[in-house]
Order: sequence, then structure tokens, then C-alpha cells
Amino acid sequence: MSNNMIILYVKDQQNSKLFYERLLNQTPLLDVPGMTEFKINGEFYLGLMPEEGISKILGESVPHPKLGNGIPRCELYLYFDNIEKRYSRLSEFGGKQICPSEKRPWGDTVAYGTDPDGHIIALAKTE
Repeated sequence: MSNNMIILYVKDQQNSKLFYERLLNQTPLLDVPGMTEFKINGEFYLGLMPEEGISKILGESVPHPKLGNGIPRCELYLYFDNIEKRYSRLSEFGGKQICPSEKRPWGDTVAYGTDPDGHIIALAKTE
């Protein structure tokens, strides 16, 4: 059976790998040129693929991913026990803090930041 995965297109695979190793507090299950994979939970994985690699696969039928660098293009909504600690360290990891943790109308407490490529990361916990 195949696993479900979200793949983020990243400018620098090594830099993004280091960011997610620290944020997720784990080493990748796969780390080869062209793809890094982390197990998020159950059968769900996060993949990191260099922009140049996916551009070669997709060709000129879509805009090059590097044209969207720094523009929020997705949100990873991740649950952790201690979101305040992870949020406070986002910039140490190479990301950016956007909005500290706050109780949201849908019931979760969530802090928002970005990874080095500008993808939005929601650090959430259920109260």
C-alpha cells in the first residue's frame, strides 16, 4: 500500500531538510538527491523536492515553482504538544514567526510561521 504525502517544492533541499528535522524533531526516512521524506503520523508523509527537479518533470506546461518563492502557497497544519517552544525557535531553524499562539474560533490554539521557502506552518494544539 502506498502512503499519502504532501510534497513541498523547495529552493534548497538541504536547507529545508535541516529546517524540518529541527521542527519535527526527527531525521528523514528518505534523504536522497531529489527527495527528502518525513513521517508525520500514521500513513501520512511530508516530502521535500527541489524546485529544479520538479520543473524538469513538469516542463513548461506550468510556471516554474521558483516564481512563487516567498509567496504563501500552502499551509501545513501540524499538531504538537508544546507549540510555544517550537514557535519561539522557528527563526533559529531558518523560518519566520508570523503570529504567536492564540485560541482560534474552531477550538485549536494555533501559532503561524513560515519555513525557509515561505510555506505557511500552523503549529496547533487541541485544548
